[in-house]
Amino acid sequence: MAYGVVHQFPGGTKDQYEASIAAVHPTGGGLPEGQVSHVAGPSADGWTIVAIHDSQQSWEQFRDGTLLPRIQAGIDGGFGDPPQETTFEVYTDVSA
Repeated sequence: MAYGVVHQFPGGTKDQYEASIAAVHPTGGGLPEGQVSHVAGPSADGWTIVAIHDSQQSWEQFRDGTLLPRIQAGIDGGFGDPPQETTFEVYTDVSA
C-alpha cells in the first residue's frame, strides 16, 4: 500500500530545500528507490514537502538509511532542523 509523508519546515526556504534535496536524492534529479511522487513548495510559514512511497517500508528505509543520517550530519545550506512530520496510508491516488 502506498504511504504518504508530509514534511513542514517552519521558516524553510527554497534555497534550503534545493541544498537538502541535492544531498538526499540521487544525482541527476531522480527519486530515491521506492518513492513514486515528490512535490514541494512554499507554504504559509515556511516550506512543505509531500512524498509518496510505494510502501511504509520503503519510506522507513529511505528515512533511516539516507534522510536522517544526512540531516544529522549537517547539510551545508540545507534545513537545519528535522521537519514537523505527518504520515498516512494513501487511500486514493488520482494523477493528471
